Amino acid sequence: MNNGKLYCAGGTPAVRYALEYLRRHDFPISDRPGADTSALLLDVPSFCPDGALRSGGCIQGILDQLPGQIIVFGGNLNHPVLEGYRTADLLKDPQYLAENAYITAEAAIEIALSCLSITLRRCPTLVMGWGRIGKCLARLLHAIGADVTVTARKASDRAICQALGYKAVDTPGPETDLLPYRLIFNTIPEKILSSQQTERCHPDCVKIDLASKNGIEGPGVIYARGLPGIHMPESSGKLIGQTLIRLYQEES
Repeated sequence: MNNGKLYCAGGTPAVRYALEYLRRHDFPISDRPGADTSALLLDVPSFCPDGALRSGGCIQGILDQLPGQIIVFGGNLNHPVLEGYRTADLLKDPQYLAENAYITAEAAIEIALSCLSITLRRCPTLVMGWGRIGKCLARLLHAIGADVTVTARKASDRAICQALGYKAVDTPGPETDLLPYRLIFNTIPEKILSSQQTERCHPDCVKIDLASKNGIEGPGVIYARGLPGIHMPESSGKLIGQTLIRLYQEES
């Protein structure tokens, strides 16, 4: 690190696991901010809606104790205080996002298993969205033996889904029949299913919304965000550590 050290201002279990990973790989860590600090690690994502750090406190107070030429690692680093600083935003890194999507999908399936009254094998399952998380979900569910249907707006995406062995339909509309499904995952960050539509679901349907903005409305919906850090913090932390090392090497 050009003889500098990393100071961590994050407080989540995932970040603590990331520090363990970094120490095992001889990445120099500082217990306190100081002149020998060349990088700052925040939680991923880093800030609350009001601009405060997720770990508590004020980012400005930490930056005041650090040299001006540090690299700030974290997620969603569009805070005005960070203007003029070098930043490495993990939530803009394609490789991090792809690996994080897999962890999210596995954690989402863990939640589903704890809520379903039937096995996932042959379970009629709807995966809404063909983005990173949707792709990972469909692959894992199909491997378990679930009866997977994927929604996608593009005909070309639906064709790929069918080629991979999934059923494929257009994004649900007001008249879509949801009754056959016992498990519904949403990955689309916009309103897809209204309360009126979810009322027409199977009475024992498990509905899990993974999107950053609610896509499913109605009672009984499980809104599940930040799953890697909550359900699989060690894997999430290892990914943060691996990504930090790679991005630091690219930034240096």
